[in-house]
Amino acid sequence: MASLASMTWKEVWTRRLARHSLLEQLPAEGRSVESRIVDVASAVCGIHAQVMPAAELSIGIRVQGVTRLDVSSALWEKRLLIKTFGLRGTVHLFPAAELSLWMAALHARSQLDVKRYEATGLDPAQLEQVLEAIGWALDGRRLTLPELGEYIEQRAGRWAGEMTSPAWGGAWPRWRKALGDGALAGLLCYGPPQGNQVTFVRPDQWAGEHAPKWQHADPQQALVEVFRRYLRAYGPATTRDFAQWFNIPPRPARDLAANIKDELEEVDVEGYRSYLLAEDGASTAHTAGGVAQLPVRLLPHFDCYVIGCHPRGELLPADWGHRVPPRTTPSQLPTLLVEGKVAGVWQRIEGKAKGRQIEVRVEPFMSLDKRQRGLLEEEAAKIGAILGVEAALVIGPVAIRPHL
Repeated sequence: MASLASMTWKEVWTRRLARHSLLEQLPAEGRSVESRIVDVASAVCGIHAQVMPAAELSIGIRVQGVTRLDVSSALWEKRLLIKTFGLRGTVHLFPAAELSLWMAALHARSQLDVKRYEATGLDPAQLEQVLEAIGWALDGRRLTLPELGEYIEQRAGRWAGEMTSPAWGGAWPRWRKALGDGALAGLLCYGPPQGNQVTFVRPDQWAGEHAPKWQHADPQQALVEVFRRYLRAYGPATTRDFAQWFNIPPRPARDLAANIKDELEEVDVEGYRSYLLAEDGASTAHTAGGVAQLPVRLLPHFDCYVIGCHPRGELLPADWGHRVPPRTTPSQLPTLLVEGKVAGVWQRIEGKAKGRQIEVRVEPFMSLDKRQRGLLEEEAAKIGAILGVEAALVIGPVAIRPHL
């Protein structure tokens, strides 16, 4: 491992913004809109898509000229993106060509979960039966949740439909807790919505030429590759940062770093000891840190930047705990970024002409200068363009209501 290098926090935030296409949007020249959408999804290690309008904004703010319709086309028409269960059990968009890598790495993560079967409420034999039934049910079919359940009970038995899994004040059938495992096994991903219902398809059949043969990468090798990708997008970072992001215990994360120690460069960021990839290290980051003024950005709910950036003490303002409800994480709120760090919150309010106008209301946690206010006007207009509506910026108090 190379000798200890040093960076400033401004260099770190500049580097991360650049890697997320938040320093400058990915330009329109020379590449198709779909290929640029895929490039961004790959570079940031997947787009959180539990709430699709937020996912559309996460991509749109990074790719010049992209609208929500372009994202929908890349996902449902071109099938270059796959919507499936991803990091921390939440829904993500991954490039179709990288799906086997992510599912293999997530499979490796699941093997580290000592409460895996307890979480599903199924023993190993039952889980295997449900997975076999899922693969059979979706072979050549696109099914809604109720339809999938009928096929699973037909194949595995009525026990699979017993309402025994607590969920949202009610109960789910046994089989439903196996959906995530079905995704990791390459047996299902999301298909296009049918009215207000989600549907599921087989990813090997759905992705077609973009994933011509479903084949898991080696899980441990995939996990190492995901660690590398995390450092490229969110580094400098510690193994604990990665463990929190990927939801694994600290010890396996330390083992990952030890296994590729010759590829790593240790960095001191004003006392924060962390890692970069040596090929992508502090020497290149210093150049990026030369940007005189960083942009102002508006990020939606669950944006990957605020989920993956650590440490929280540097990302969040000192009075964060006094301005938002207890236990609220930055990813639960649409956030304002200034100098690469969270500096406020915002909300989208429907205008009088619903569906054609919105108000982008921003509550900064700091004073903004004239330049920053001008950039904020541009950001609000960008949000409107992505959504296909007119947007008006208002600076004022925001009703802070964490999503979920």
